[in-house]
Amino acid sequence: MSPKPDISYLPFAKLLGIELVEASPDRVVATLAVGKELCTIPDILHGGAIMSLADTAGAVATVLNLSGGATTTTVESKTNFLAPVPLGDVATATCEPFHKGGRLMVWQTKVTRGDGRLCAVVTQSQMVLEARKG
Repeated sequence: MSPKPDISYLPFAKLLGIELVEASPDRVVATLAVGKELCTIPDILHGGAIMSLADTAGAVATVLNLSGGATTTTVESKTNFLAPVPLGDVATATCEPFHKGGRLMVWQTKVTRGDGRLCAVVTQSQMVLEARKG
């Protein structure tokens, strides 16, 4: 079994408690334990936390496909919320590519909860920013 991927270079993801479970150029899996501080009323995971989980997975996937000092930024993200993730559960994001181009990568992330129910589908576009010269 390969070592757990490192997320320490993403301080916001670390603050939220996002953990990378799997990370390769064609698939990223991340989890987020649903604590009270991440919930809305009633006690369900806030939509912004779900979007942050998916955005982190898409960004990591893009970074794993970059070369030559390039970086990335999200330029578009669309979320369909399908079911709640309750307090005490764990949200799992599985991110896979739609398109991996030189200037733009498009990812689809499916977010499920502990019982396997699909909770959200996120489609996100990541712009590839070439390394600055000089």
